[in-house]
Amino acid sequence: MGPTAIGKTALSIQLAQEFDFEIISVDSMQVYRYMDIGTAKISQSEMQGVPHHLIDVVNPDEPFDASLFENLAIMAITDILARGKKVLLTGGTGLYLRALVNGMAQKVPTFPEIRKEIQEQLTTKGRDQLHEQLSVFDPLSAKRIHKNDTHRLVRAIEVYTGTGKPWSELIAEHQAESHQRFSNILILGLRCERGLLYDRIGQRSSEMLDNGLQGEVEYLLGKGYGRELKSMQSIGYVHMVKYLKEEWDWQEMVEYLARDTRRYAKRQFTWFNKLKEIVWIEKGKEQQVGRLVKEFI
Repeated sequence: MGPTAIGKTALSIQLAQEFDFEIISVDSMQVYRYMDIGTAKISQSEMQGVPHHLIDVVNPDEPFDASLFENLAIMAITDILARGKKVLLTGGTGLYLRALVNGMAQKVPTFPEIRKEIQEQLTTKGRDQLHEQLSVFDPLSAKRIHKNDTHRLVRAIEVYTGTGKPWSELIAEHQAESHQRFSNILILGLRCERGLLYDRIGQRSSEMLDNGLQGEVEYLLGKGYGRELKSMQSIGYVHMVKYLKEEWDWQEMVEYLARDTRRYAKRQFTWFNKLKEIVWIEKGKEQQVGRLVKEFI
């Protein structure tokens, strides 16, 4: 695991070749087809023949969440182990790793009809009013969910309307019951000094723009994948859409892209810190990773 732009991909390929791993991507954006540049998705040539799983599994307008990741990852792990190979999970989405290691609150059902009604209310009443509504019956979720996070805002109201219980209460119940699913797992994290990480993020952002992020977003919009989609509201895509819609000029888009990627990296560490079993390795000392993996195996 590790924050964006830290160098996980190159290291994962080295490890996979040395120890005969197949790689499962733990990335909430690389699951989407056609979204390659803005997600820094590994290319076929970069894979160097190493099998990868959970990349390009859904279209940008199809739902995907931690629960679905958990199910698909378990299927992939079962398949890899059955063929006598070893599994290397690689990515930066801490929520997905927690879902896999400890299990998601899958007992919370979905209510498509209720959700549709709430999404209509979101359009007519606005996010402010829905957030106030949530704060009445589920203040803990309201505190945790920003009003601009409409996906989770709608989900929280959907859960309460459908079950009669606050989402925060159901999560707490699940956490009390949760346990580590795997008896044999090593979790390693790459990190580095913040200034160096921010420099790498700036470089990554520039590379995305140089590699054709604008063309990729124009292609997605042309295929009918609108800015309202969860996938299109992610870093890079939401920024380029605002430029293409002339809401920002180029310089604003570049500045906000780098700024929001830095903020995302900080949020990633919040998730990583919830995984107490992570062994941290400083950037530049990657040889320690190979030694730890060898000892573990």
